[in-house]
Amino acid sequence: MKLQQLLSYTRKAVDEYQMIEEGDHIAVGISGGKDSLTLLYALHGLKRFYPNHFELSAVTVDLGYEACDFSPVVELCKELNVPYHIVKTDIAHILFEDRKEPNPCSLCAKMRKGALNQEVKKMGCNKVAYAHHKDDIVETMLLSLFFEGRFYSFSPRTYLDRMDLTVIRPIMFVDEADVIGFQHKYDLPVVKSRCPIDGLTKRQYAKDLIRMLNQENPGVKQRMFTAILNGNIQGWPERIPHTR
Repeated sequence: MKLQQLLSYTRKAVDEYQMIEEGDHIAVGISGGKDSLTLLYALHGLKRFYPNHFELSAVTVDLGYEACDFSPVVELCKELNVPYHIVKTDIAHILFEDRKEPNPCSLCAKMRKGALNQEVKKMGCNKVAYAHHKDDIVETMLLSLFFEGRFYSFSPRTYLDRMDLTVIRPIMFVDEADVIGFQHKYDLPVVKSRCPIDGLTKRQYAKDLIRMLNQENPGVKQRMFTAILNGNIQGWPERIPHTR
């Protein structure tokens, strides 16, 4: 996927779900993975021509894994002229050594988002961008259906009233396969995950299941995504389709 196509998908999401307003200061949550680095490129590119002017910063929550080096991301942000903050935490130590959590994903996500949102507020940002793509949205729907008994996926735009902060997901229309292609084409400086259960989660199960279903029934992932967009899910903002 070329940058022009990434920007087109991003503009579509931002326009249709009214994600960016004049004067916003948006923090990009950077894990160091391919998704968040692609999002950084997307918003950096969009900033050059989007009619609503906005500021852009980036922030990483360092979970405390040894040998996790974010210096390539530091260099990328310097190259893009995007201010970059790293928040040091002991989340990995707490989860795997202190608590010895057998299923740490939910607690990890909660602690990570808490640390991220606090730093974002300190930075003076009013919005934070998460790098969830189309596959993430479909996987979340399946996980909610299977394990919670409800038809749900996270919203393109969510206001967190306790934090006075808005979460946006600008690459929601991008397929993971395209993110992988973008990563290789532009040689993104990916920081490898050090999580000991990476690839062994229920989300990985949902990812593998969708891949199998899509191989057996070509187009099924896109149809599930369309069902989500049209599903009137509680908490989702109104969609205003743009024909450009």
